[in-house]
This record gives sequence, C-alpha cells and structure tokens, in this order.
Amino acid sequence: MSSTESSKHEGFTAEERAAMKDHAQELKTAARRDSRGGKAAEKAAEAEREVLTKIAEMQDSDRIMAERVHAVIAASAPVLTPKLWYGMPSYALDGKIVCFFQSAEKFKARYATLGFSDQAKLDEGTMWAAGFALTEVTAEVEARIGELVKQAAS
Repeated sequence: MSSTESSKHEGFTAEERAAMKDHAQELKTAARRDSRGGKAAEKAAEAEREVLTKIAEMQDSDRIMAERVHAVIAASAPVLTPKLWYGMPSYALDGKIVCFFQSAEKFKARYATLGFSDQAKLDEGTMWAAGFALTEVTAEVEARIGELVKQAAS
C-alpha cells in the first residue's frame, strides 16, 4: 500500500466514536437497571422513556419521522421492546435488536434509515433488503413499515 493510500484512513469518524460512547453508556445504564431488580414492566417503561427522550432531541424532520416510526412499530409489532442502541431508537425481541431508526443527522447522511438486524426474519430467497432510506413517513410508508416489522418479529 502506498503512503498516499494509508494516509487516507483516519480510523473512526467523530460520529462513529460518539455512537460507540452512546453504546457504552447504554450498557452501563442497562447493568444498573438490572442490578436494581424490579419488575420487567418497570424496566421496559424506563427503556421506552429513554428512546422517546432521544427522539425528542432529534432535529425536526428526523424527530417527526422517528415519532411516526416508533408509533407504527409499537402498533404493528407490540412484541418488540424499545431500547437505545448506539444512541439510536431500536426495537428488540427477547433482548436482541431486530430493527432501528438512524437519523440523518447522526452520521450526517442525506436521509434517515430504518435498518434491520440479522435477527429480523425478512428472508426472501437468497437476497433481501436490510435497510431502507427514509425521507418522509407517509401513510404508504407507514403501511410498509408495519408489514416489515410484523414479518421481522414473527
């Protein structure tokens, strides 16, 4: 590799480092929550409050889309539990992330993303989409998200 090629790699971006710090904090918070004991319903409610707080901190267009995505997921797949994952609203089944909302602002992208992990049961032949760009959440988009999360959580 030439020195020009090696000098282009600068490691993680500031946004990626921030996401890793968010995740470390989320793990600490979850550990404290678990060590306190308490009821599962109380822990789930606290995790959802954290997700809603993170959504409320987003810029207008991302916040509006994240609020709609959250509502659609809650209505379409109530078996999924909200939790923060690398500072992003995410939704888990049995503690494993199934899907997440990534704001455009988080990684300075031109669109927000609804992503699905390998835990999502979206298999369709030998190739299928695991991420979707979002520029607006219309009634049609809400319906598609509802279908996807129902399938992902089945």
